[in-house]
Amino acid sequence: MSLYAQYSALLDGVLDDLQADGSLPLELDRRNVAVEPPRDPAHGDLATNAAMVLAKQARYNPRELATLIGARLEAVPAVTSVEIAGPGFINLKLSSDAWRDELRTILRKGDEYGRSNVGKAERVNVEYVSANPTGPLHMGHCRGAVVGDALARVLKAAGFSVTTEYYVNDAGAQVETLARSVHLRYREALGEDVGDIPEGMYPGDYLVPIGAELAAEFGDRYATAPENEWLDLFRKRAVAAMLDFIRADLALLDIRHDKFASEAALQAAGAVEKAMDTLRAKGLVYQGVLERPKSLDEHHEWEPVELSLFRSTQFGDDQDRPMKKSDGSWTYFGSDAAYHLEKAQTADHLVNIWGADHAGTVKRVQSAVKALTDGRVDLDVKIVQMVRLFRSGEPVKMSKRGGTFVTLADVVNEVGKDVVRFIMLTRRADAPLDFDFAKVVEASKDNPVFYVQYAHARISSLKRKAADAGVDVAAPADLALLDEEELGLVKLAAQYPRTVESAAVAHEPHRIAFYLYDLAAGFHSLWNRGNDDPERRFLVENDPQLSRSRLELATGIGQIIRSGLDLMGVEAAEEMR
Repeated sequence: MSLYAQYSALLDGVLDDLQADGSLPLELDRRNVAVEPPRDPAHGDLATNAAMVLAKQARYNPRELATLIGARLEAVPAVTSVEIAGPGFINLKLSSDAWRDELRTILRKGDEYGRSNVGKAERVNVEYVSANPTGPLHMGHCRGAVVGDALARVLKAAGFSVTTEYYVNDAGAQVETLARSVHLRYREALGEDVGDIPEGMYPGDYLVPIGAELAAEFGDRYATAPENEWLDLFRKRAVAAMLDFIRADLALLDIRHDKFASEAALQAAGAVEKAMDTLRAKGLVYQGVLERPKSLDEHHEWEPVELSLFRSTQFGDDQDRPMKKSDGSWTYFGSDAAYHLEKAQTADHLVNIWGADHAGTVKRVQSAVKALTDGRVDLDVKIVQMVRLFRSGEPVKMSKRGGTFVTLADVVNEVGKDVVRFIMLTRRADAPLDFDFAKVVEASKDNPVFYVQYAHARISSLKRKAADAGVDVAAPADLALLDEEELGLVKLAAQYPRTVESAAVAHEPHRIAFYLYDLAAGFHSLWNRGNDDPERRFLVENDPQLSRSRLELATGIGQIIRSGLDLMGVEAAEEMR
């Protein structure tokens, strides 16, 4: 149990006692009561909002209730002072020994420090990437891939049972266009001059090898054959080849999904009809006409068509949504509803990582999930904004028409997996991110990848130097030798477990990157004390006891940095070159 969890439990005990002796009513909603670090460290070590959350329910003035709770907390042996601040915050200061004990806990638990069971093995399905299988992954896909994979890692560390999934959009017009584009490359491989790739086709050279493979396998059998003889075959083979490309790209980032779900297979199995029947049985599907699109002016011709509509407005959407087109084929929304119903059969929570171009569909899919599961399963959609590429401050030019773009593989091969993964988590997912090829490999404090890795490399070097200096690293360390500034770093380290939990619950893995940067900054600050004063270095000449104590501190910090980087899918550097 983390230090913050311990004090949350202590606070619960105090509230239980106050209820038992009649000072507080028995019915209290404590869900929003928190124990956390105060915003200003000068105010103490821990703070709780308990009095402000519970005052109205308990019919107390908040400061009066804070005084009542504070008096009980003063009896806790490790609490050295209790202060009531502002409208009723309770600030606690802990003894130095409490923080030395926490450092011992960090060292004892090792890799397990920061892991918890807050998730209680609840099942979470995390769907991410899910790019149309029509070409290699680019940097927009890369960001969603890293966010999704890091979130899955964080959720597992917080005790959730996680399944990672990729939804393959292999039904519809886009994959048919892909098949036709491959057929052009197939004819080209047979020696035909196909000229410029027609507008609307996929022009990229990545289709050339697929066309060549089909030509080698089938010869000219389909060169002049009618489309209905080859379209389905070429679609399946093209999608399979694209998925091989995609899996290989993701492997460069050490990302492997548990499951690839096929839209075409979903439709073939009748899953969309089943979802529609489920909604129809609830009275949530009807035959109706959509309102005239607001984007059309009064002079634009528009003919209303009767469609099968889902009553998504009953669940917060701004209009009802069609599940079937006028030609009888399923809409994207119809397939999406069925896909999410299928996922919900084996999950308690659904999380989707989507690109910004899907932001407009969030409400309707959430409405469908709520209707199909009667609210049993929730869907959280994280929108990932675009990545803007630069070289030394200059935008990288790309051309969709020419089929030229910077692929995920291009970037990973140039700067490395760890740099790419870390940078993708240095901003909130819903904020645009700038990726400058020069800056992300820069050795400076302004580059968070370098700054955090450098902290770990320095700690690793300490261990090597200690061995060279004859410091007995196996000897017991006297942590009483650590000063208040050094214990301040322990206080920051102690926030790691709650950071992991909050990142998991909020579905925000970037919190780990932010925390690691702050922890690295705290470590570098302590390291720099020794630049002018040798007595303040981590390894002090002729003082093995003090060196041993500071080495224990560094070891604990290194362990947390290594653990946090692992949640981000980044390997900790042992040395910087």
